[in-house]
Amino acid sequence: MAHVLVVEDDQATAEAIAVELGAHGHSVAIAATGEAAMASARAAIPDALTLDRLLPDTNGLTLLADLRKAGIQAPVLMVSALGDVDERIAGLRAGGDDYLIKPFSPAELAVRVEVLLRRARPDVDTTLQFGGVRLDLLRREVEVAGQPVRLLQMEFKLLEFLMRHAGTTVSRRMLFEQVWNYHFDPGANLINVHVARLRRKLDVPGAASVIATVKGEGYRFDAV
Repeated sequence: MAHVLVVEDDQATAEAIAVELGAHGHSVAIAATGEAAMASARAAIPDALTLDRLLPDTNGLTLLADLRKAGIQAPVLMVSALGDVDERIAGLRAGGDDYLIKPFSPAELAVRVEVLLRRARPDVDTTLQFGGVRLDLLRREVEVAGQPVRLLQMEFKLLEFLMRHAGTTVSRRMLFEQVWNYHFDPGANLINVHVARLRRKLDVPGAASVIATVKGEGYRFDAV
């Protein structure tokens, strides 16, 4: 798990980023201004930042320079609607490690953050493995007993969340909020269908399912 500082003045965008990064197991702090970002970074040094180019009180490039002067050397993913070549070059020359143009998929942003973290911390493993199930976070690949298994995007996110909480019962509410980004129950069958499909792809005939149903509580990843 890494601590990621999200510097973004649009609340909806910031929350979408935070939810996606949280689903990948990271802790997230949000700052809507340059001043708040500097205070947050000094209070808890981040492992990585996502930094919007345009903020209410400063330019992202100026803030990045100030962060570097303050000794914050964490990798930075610049995020901006300014997508022409000159703007991207300016962001990278100012010290940004990567540049993502708006609008973007939160899932892509999370993967780019994972790549930056891997470069900055090469000792950090970017795979999850329990029993015969192995999940590669960067390549978005899954193997069961050494054999590749093809998962759909939501199946991959569901499996990742369950594996990050292996051995712990996770509630349906947690799954709705952290995997589907719903803050309400859209229907009882949604999770049931996805868990059933995931089991069919992961389970070995004759062996207990790697995903246990905990009656009245939720699900638990139990691969051993």
